[in-house]
Amino acid sequence: QVQLVESGGGSVQAGGSLRLSCVASFSYNPYAMAWFRQGQGKGREGVAGIDTEGNTNYADSVKGRFTISRDNSKNTMYLRMNNLKPEDTAMYYCAADGPLYGLAEYRYKRWGQGTQVTVSS
Repeated sequence: QVQLVESGGGSVQAGGSLRLSCVASFSYNPYAMAWFRQGQGKGREGVAGIDTEGNTNYADSVKGRFTISRDNSKNTMYLRMNNLKPEDTAMYYCAADGPLYGLAEYRYKRWGQGTQVTVSS
């Protein structure tokens, strides 16, 4: 059974930081993994992606504030989020088996259950 399990969400004030983790129980190393988010009443949008070589891709809205990383030996992906803004409030999802570029929900095959991030002003 392939699983992706996110953790690390929570409530912070604007300007604060959080680190999300995603542990993958794969028997193989997915080429690309990514973080998506879905705000209230909004579609799911790609936030950042990373491949097995460490190449990364970020949405313009998070560039310079978020950092994606990956520990292949632990099958774990991280998202460090600094200078959080109220508009970052969303459910954050870990995804795997998709492309590094062109982050779109329909292009990813594996999904976690999500972890909630709430940023208050």
